[in-house]
Amino acid sequence: MRRAVGDDVGVEYVSRVPGPPLDGLIDDLYYLEGTPPYSRLMLPAAPAPLLIVNLGAPFLIRAGADVAAVEYADGCAVTTPTRAWEFSYPSPTRSVGVHFRPWGLAPLLPMPAAELCDRPATVEQIWPAVAELRHRLILADAPHEMLMLLEEELVRRLRVIDGLDLVRQMSSAIAATGGTVPISEIDVAARVSSTYVANRFKAVVGVTPKRLARSYRFTSTVLAIDVAAPIDWGEVAADAGYFDQAHFVREFREFTGLTPTRYAELRRRFLRDHPDHALDGWPLPAD
Repeated sequence: MRRAVGDDVGVEYVSRVPGPPLDGLIDDLYYLEGTPPYSRLMLPAAPAPLLIVNLGAPFLIRAGADVAAVEYADGCAVTTPTRAWEFSYPSPTRSVGVHFRPWGLAPLLPMPAAELCDRPATVEQIWPAVAELRHRLILADAPHEMLMLLEEELVRRLRVIDGLDLVRQMSSAIAATGGTVPISEIDVAARVSSTYVANRFKAVVGVTPKRLARSYRFTSTVLAIDVAAPIDWGEVAADAGYFDQAHFVREFREFTGLTPTRYAELRRRFLRDHPDHALDGWPLPAD
């Protein structure tokens, strides 16, 4: 169990790594309570499905710059996103959630993962009886008990998914190389048709293997950038294996909606405004 308390804005963040069988599907379960650092946070695209069970006032999600924000009362579920999305948090906010591995949400879904790619569902759409779970979570005495209840519910709802092992093995190989391994060189991919692989990835992850690899490469590259130091974007692009800097900038805009320079400005703003905050990492201020 890991507990982190934010700066003066008062955010409590508690995370827990689940036991088997969920440890092969999930990075961690978490509890979040308090006032977020900004009323609106932008999350760049990343190879990370997410489930949030909301326990407070509704929040808003805008899944793309060209769509309107939608209110979510019971929470949301989304598979691997391909573009940035924006959260508008209530103040204060309270929720529990799950950070999945790319293939981890699929065994809990009643539909193919591709249907939730960049289209967040309410929790009720995937768990019709979520009201009972939310009630039990709200009555729980402490974050540890809440996360145990959530873990038990997740285990109870697991179902068998065709091709899950193949997708997991290939996705793990992609992740281990930061998305740089050619898909054709992954051993398990050579044993089945490319069409089957693509179809299983869309059903389980929501995107194709190549798209997942792009997401891993981009995420690995961006998280390694030290925004406190001068940045040579040409060197960053070359070290990450991009064909040229223009290709890197296009990828940057596609995954974040921002230029690299603007991204660095927002990262610096977060670090300056809220040093060592519990939520520092991937979210960016959208205000």
